[in-house]
Amino acid sequence: MIKAMVFDFDGLILDTETPEFESFQEIYRRHGSELTIEIWGVCIGTGPNVFNPYEDLAQRRGAPYDVEAARSLRKSLYEQKMMTADVRPGVRAYLEQARELGLRIGLASSSTYEWVSGYLQRFGLFNAFDVIRTRNDVTNVKPDPELYLQAVAALGVQPHEAVAFEDSPNGALAAHRAGLYCVTVPNSVTAQLTFGEHHMRLGSMEQMNLKDVIEQLQNGETNG
Repeated sequence: MIKAMVFDFDGLILDTETPEFESFQEIYRRHGSELTIEIWGVCIGTGPNVFNPYEDLAQRRGAPYDVEAARSLRKSLYEQKMMTADVRPGVRAYLEQARELGLRIGLASSSTYEWVSGYLQRFGLFNAFDVIRTRNDVTNVKPDPELYLQAVAALGVQPHEAVAFEDSPNGALAAHRAGLYCVTVPNSVTAQLTFGEHHMRLGSMEQMNLKDVIEQLQNGETNG
């Protein structure tokens, strides 16, 4: 029986990933190069040590460039894109439905606590979660299962009693390795990536209400 749900954050609750990718693409183009989704995809949903775009760009250029100026511009481009951002469709409804169904609610993110909590507070969602686990709490981020294992333990449930909602292959792999049900809800960037094993895929949380998702998972009705 499913007793809890655990949300990813970046790209799932709030699509920070599309603006981040697009802002890095702009930096690459200004330096005469191209950042493809195939290259960028390896780092989505995991930690910053997997891929360093500034080092990659330097290798592509074959010559030094002003990295600090590029960082500053990239941050500015990202912030401009995020000025009008809102949480993804269906997120608030799922959180409300989870409470109505008596589910415990957790969050497991490879980002920092400061990053996650700041956005949750901005959109009035911080108090919606019983448990928040981030990069600050673990030795290894996704696709390692540690974040999910910590989250479900803190929620007081077994992995098989929880469903993870993810937008990226790295996140889905972490949930699978931890033994949770996994529903993927890709955004416009991660929809272009190849996912490994998962139980269900939704185009949006508005596609199906949470009660029906849980019933289908528990009945073994999957489309992953």
